[in-house]
Amino acid sequence: MQFKLNPIYAALMLMASHSAFAAQAEALVLPRIDVIGTQEQLLKTPSSATIIEREALEASHVLTTNEALRKAPGLVVRDEEGMGMRPNIGVRGLNPTRSTKVLLLEDGIPVTYAPYGANESYYHPTVDRFQRIEVLKGASQIKFGPQTAGGVINYITPNAPEKFGGHMSVIAGNRDYLNSKINAGGMGALFDYTHKEGDGARDKTHSNIEDLNVKLTKAINENHAMTLRANWFTEDSQVSYSGITQAEYNNFGGEYNPFNHDNFATTRYGVSATHDWQINSNALLTTNLYYSYFDRDWWRQQSNTTASNVASGTGCATFAAARIAGTAVSGDDCQGNQGRLRTYNTYGVEPRLTVTHVLGELEIGAKAHFEDQERRQYNGTSAIARTGALAENNERKTDAYSGFISNRFDIGQFSITPAVRYEHIKNERSNRLTGASGDAMLHEWIPGIGFAYNPNEHLTIFAGVHEGFAPPRTEDLISNTGGAVDVGAEKSTNWELGFRAKPSKNMNVEATAFYNDFSNLIAVGSIASNVALSQGEATFAGLELNGKYDFDNGFYSHLAYTWLPVAEQDTPFISVATPVVVSGAKGNRQPYAPKNTLTAGLGYKINNWEAQIEAVYVGKQYSDFAETKNSTADGQKGEIASYTIYNAAVNYKLPEYKTTLFLVGKNIFDKDYIVDRTRGILTGMPALVQVGARYDF
Repeated sequence: MQFKLNPIYAALMLMASHSAFAAQAEALVLPRIDVIGTQEQLLKTPSSATIIEREALEASHVLTTNEALRKAPGLVVRDEEGMGMRPNIGVRGLNPTRSTKVLLLEDGIPVTYAPYGANESYYHPTVDRFQRIEVLKGASQIKFGPQTAGGVINYITPNAPEKFGGHMSVIAGNRDYLNSKINAGGMGALFDYTHKEGDGARDKTHSNIEDLNVKLTKAINENHAMTLRANWFTEDSQVSYSGITQAEYNNFGGEYNPFNHDNFATTRYGVSATHDWQINSNALLTTNLYYSYFDRDWWRQQSNTTASNVASGTGCATFAAARIAGTAVSGDDCQGNQGRLRTYNTYGVEPRLTVTHVLGELEIGAKAHFEDQERRQYNGTSAIARTGALAENNERKTDAYSGFISNRFDIGQFSITPAVRYEHIKNERSNRLTGASGDAMLHEWIPGIGFAYNPNEHLTIFAGVHEGFAPPRTEDLISNTGGAVDVGAEKSTNWELGFRAKPSKNMNVEATAFYNDFSNLIAVGSIASNVALSQGEATFAGLELNGKYDFDNGFYSHLAYTWLPVAEQDTPFISVATPVVVSGAKGNRQPYAPKNTLTAGLGYKINNWEAQIEAVYVGKQYSDFAETKNSTADGQKGEIASYTIYNAAVNYKLPEYKTTLFLVGKNIFDKDYIVDRTRGILTGMPALVQVGARYDF
């Protein structure tokens, strides 16, 4: 099944629905799926859980989702183009590239366009539209899925208010940065629009983003309430896929970029409806119905720094050799490019029933989820071509049916929560160039159990164990000739033990020890220095610490620290296509798994002033399975040195004018540092200085 929904029709449908609800009951109920929820629910959560509140996002004026997520322990969030539009999120040592090892939700609805068939984040909403962020790890995450090995990140958007109000803001800075936003609502309706643009971390890189969201929430009667959402997002960016070679980095610096015609353009729109039915005082049925359309065109001359990877065309071989040698080149020197064109339709329905009873709380959920991927590649004959010879034309479909049952048993101050999830996944792949096609079926039971001890309202001790599961991509299961590929699902056994405490009114702290044992960990070529699709066994173990302390004199502080002493290959990774060792050896450290990461901030608030400074530290990392220390000529392998960057913000409120003025600095000491070698060397964002104003009404 494939269909497209015009965003104008979607907006009209929402407004018509809002008119119908306006005459109903005034009591506002907010139907939404949370993965953590309220502070009371957090108290009984038998897993590590972090909520990044709105105040933390606004006071520091986070530039990207990457910056926001670094405030949570257990996450490694790697920059790419500088604007955070394609985040790379790793959880507890898992490879962060394209966020393939984490489940991303917005108000409980999938963010990723193909979480079953291709869980890669080429689209991500702007951080500007989030009110708070929930990060959940441990046994509780199996209520969501299909990714249950790393964690769940749920972005919460602002509520639709009953009383009219909102805010407007504008921010401007160096590197041609401009961010203008309006958020307005009332009578259960919310309108949110963001325009964001700026130069990225490299030369010849500029992004333009438009993000429009409409939300309507109304109580239909005392037992039923509905939230309707529609969003429209576009990105038009001059951004390249390939990093740079070691010689280019040495000769020209990390901002160098030889590609002056690469372009990344997307359109994404989605609609969803969330319905709450309060069956009785003890039973609530919440149902999500969602659809999204995502279209992506990425025209690029080279996908990485390897010479064989360059687009064919006049001068391209010389162009590739010059890059390895560190000679300055222009994209015009290679008269060829590749257009990687993708279109995705994703839709599904997910009812979830919650029943409180004398023994605790029962949760039952089911989901029917469908994905349709259209993938094409055109090989152009010039640097500016936007068409060419058709080299790939694939359709890939995924039908997934899942369900879970979880019951929390409260026994005095103890609670025990056993849960089980079931996933049934069917994948299909059709090669329209040759007529070859094939399909594959996968199903899995995913059990888990969590424990919590609450001696009082200020302390929770928790522990849990669950099976981690992630399905392989459709293209990894089925070859382009329609044949089956012998690749298994990703599986692990995940343990954790920790506590959450509020020892005083000024202090909050959470500490978690974890041990994740992977019987099968998948590495695909695009996330492992372009090795072949491979799999092997691995172990990750460490400690997370998260804390906040408010002093009585106006100072406040926060800290998120992760210690990962174990990120080990238990076996060498073996190629799926040919059973030979790809790279590395038993005992080697996994790539992109730093041993230490730390985000710590100190702030001061007095009268109308608030200022804060934040340090972000990331330890050294390897970029391949072999623990290669010295950089290779193509820049794709080699140790990534540790680095520390500092961010700062100063806010001044003018209450009589309902206005806040602010000055913001990112990487204020202009640290030059490497963040990635997957496709060649990529560096972090240079120093940014921004000024802005926000008016609340």
